[in-house]
Amino acid sequence: MKQSSASTTFGAFVRSRRLQSDPRDFGLAAGKRRRTAGLRREELAQLCGISITWLTWIEQGRAASVSAPTLLALARGLRLTRAERDYLFRLAGKSDPAPPSESVGDRLLLQRLVEGFGDPAYVLDRYWDVVVWNRAATRLFPQWLKRSPLRSTEKTERANLLHYVFLNPAARGQVVDWKQRAQRVVAEFRADTASLHGDAMRDAFVADLAKRSAEFAAVWSAERVLAREGGERRFRDSRSRVRRFDQVTLRVARQPELKLVLLISAPRKSHNS
Repeated sequence: MKQSSASTTFGAFVRSRRLQSDPRDFGLAAGKRRRTAGLRREELAQLCGISITWLTWIEQGRAASVSAPTLLALARGLRLTRAERDYLFRLAGKSDPAPPSESVGDRLLLQRLVEGFGDPAYVLDRYWDVVVWNRAATRLFPQWLKRSPLRSTEKTERANLLHYVFLNPAARGQVVDWKQRAQRVVAEFRADTASLHGDAMRDAFVADLAKRSAEFAAVWSAERVLAREGGERRFRDSRSRVRRFDQVTLRVARQPELKLVLLISAPRKSHNS
């Protein structure tokens, strides 16, 4: 089987983590007769519940593709840290179907972060549900961010960016050039969630939204892909005034599936210019 550079790098990472694991941490004796400094290959295979042959192929870079369940087994068997686990899935070109959940402290820290920003700011998760947002965002999007998503029971109240754009009538009046912006948002979502292809929750989300919005279904079927580049955004506020912002999107280092979106107020244009 032909080896690729990606599979070779992935295999080398798995092998390095195996060799750097202390057998005593796994309840295994670390006697003098051990030829391997860390875990033996057969020991890791047993810990992960996979065959020695398959693990050998993985470490040798002969595995063309490694499934998400196998990646989960490797992450748990090797007791990888959050950063190592994320790196493992990235090397394999897969999305983690069960990423470590954020702690209450993480959520509070993000909330403090966005509250310290004077302009509208919010954080999106991997499915573009809003995790936290600040008061400025609530004032700008009162029909979208009027309540916590944890308290929402109706599907139409889900604090999701695509739900707001396509299912909330207020969005059509608030988002300037709604049709063009809606098309771009879908193209950005497709690009941002490309690694989630085959993810049950993402597929169910897309299918449900396509049933409820013919416009979304049409745009989604066009299969356009665009990077989330930011730039100028224009919205109408509660007084129907057009407000201009420069949008910046940043990844959260400890949880790269989260995106911090900042809407920085653009300077008002002078009538004399």
